[in-house]
This record gives sequence, structure tokens and C-alpha cells, in this order.
Amino acid sequence: MKKVTKAVFPVAGLGTRFLPATKASPKEMMPIVDKPLIQFAVEEAVAAGVTDMIFVTGRSKRAIEDHFDKAYELETELERRGKTEMLEFVRNLLPKNINCIYIRQPEALGLGHAVLCAQPVVGDEPFAVILADDLLDTISPVPPVMKQMVDVYDHYRSSVIGVQQVPREDTKSYGIVEVKKMTDDLEQIVRIVEKPKPEDAPSTLAVVGRYVLTPRIFHHLARLGKGSGGEIQLTDGIAALLAEEQVLAYRYQGKRYDCGSKLGYLEATVAFGLRHPEVGNEFAELLQSMK
Repeated sequence: MKKVTKAVFPVAGLGTRFLPATKASPKEMMPIVDKPLIQFAVEEAVAAGVTDMIFVTGRSKRAIEDHFDKAYELETELERRGKTEMLEFVRNLLPKNINCIYIRQPEALGLGHAVLCAQPVVGDEPFAVILADDLLDTISPVPPVMKQMVDVYDHYRSSVIGVQQVPREDTKSYGIVEVKKMTDDLEQIVRIVEKPKPEDAPSTLAVVGRYVLTPRIFHHLARLGKGSGGEIQLTDGIAALLAEEQVLAYRYQGKRYDCGSKLGYLEATVAFGLRHPEVGNEFAELLQSMK
């Protein structure tokens, strides 16, 4: 019974909705106060027991590699200035047992293709997929969302997809699932459709950027042609997987911030800013003064 120890982070996208900020810097490196989105995503994976972080990258994504690499010059300068606390923080971005693996996606052929690029490293093991621009926030004692989903996988030994309700007019922006209820927060997926028109959507239960998948998904992704938007869609691979295996929809506990949109990014910045131990109180006063 193999455990989920690998997570795939598809980070090759261009981030066009945040131009010009993303012209030379990855959208995944955009900070929420003082921590980049990709750091939140990796910390969520670590909390779920993942030890191998697989980044599927593209051009101009070097900043992600540099972020998780050792920064000799920075550490030397911090040590020289006696900034011990900051030095320890920089040195311990990741636990010592974590491996970072980088794979180049040669063409921007969609999320399904990005996941397929990770097959040589994932092999025949179950694995997580985390989209960093979906920031899923939980507050203790609620565990991080990927930990919730790995626990569901460990119990049912089936692929698990994170879902949430969306307004019907927004179904055209998501993969939408038709389900059969199992428990209050867990359902069996009957059908999945990529970005249906509101009038055609089988429900308003939308897929968000969290997946735990069995390795059988690679078989189906490798056989797919281009789907919606001229890309290889992960949704289409999951639809094919449904014919062979049970796939579960999990209504996670937590708050989602769509940091792929400007408004969602601003909302997350405000929410995390208000909780920030260093500036939270002053930030709250600042917001109050701006009303």
C-alpha cells in the first residue's frame, strides 16, 4: 500500500493576467505579504507527508529553483550583519528531508500535459497535484487541505479531487463534476466536464487546484488529443480514468483564495496581512483609516 510521497507543481504557465508583473518573474513567486505562493503550496505538501517536490517548469521560471536553493551570498551577508533570526528562516525554508526535482515542460500544452511530464519521476506511485495559485487556507486545528485529501486517499485507495460550490454563471471557468453522495463531505464522481456553459453544466460543484491521483492517470493522459483550448486537459484524463476506477470528490475544510485573479490575490493579501504577527495590528489600523 504505497503512500503519497510525491507532489507535482505545474508552474510553467505564463501568468498573463498579472502582466507586467509576471513578464520576468513567475506568478507563483508573487508574495502574499512576505511569502510567495509557491512556498505556501510546498508547505501544504510537506504537512501532508510529501517528501519529493516535482516542479514542472518552463521558460523564465528560474526564480522558483533559486528560491528553494541555498543562497550562499545572502546567508553570508545576513550572518555578517548578525541577523540570526532571518538567517535561520532562510536556511530552513524546507525540512532537510525534502527533495526538489525540476522538469522542463517543452511546450505549453495544458495542465494534463504538465502532469504527464512528471511521469518519469512519479513512476507507479500515487501522487498529489497542487496548483499554487489556488491558495487554500486552514486555521489550526483544521489540517491543511492536502493532508485532509491524503487521509481520504489512505482510507479509500482512490483518486481524490478537491471541489467546491460555485455560482452557476462561473461553471465555464472550471471543471465541473456530477456526483453520487457518499458522506457529507465526500462523493463519488459520475461524470466530469471541462468548462461547460452554465446551461450545460451537470452541477455547480467545481474542481479546484488539489488532486491526489493514482498512477493510472498517466495511461490516459498519454492517449489524449488536444481538448478545450487546444490543450491536453487533466479533466479529460480523469474522465477516462472514471471508466476504470473510482474517483472521489472531496469538499475540503478551508477557505480558497483564487490568486490567479487580481481580486482573489488582493483578498488573500488582506486576509493574511491582518493575521501577520509582525504587521497585522498596524495593517488593521491602516485599513480602518482608509474607510
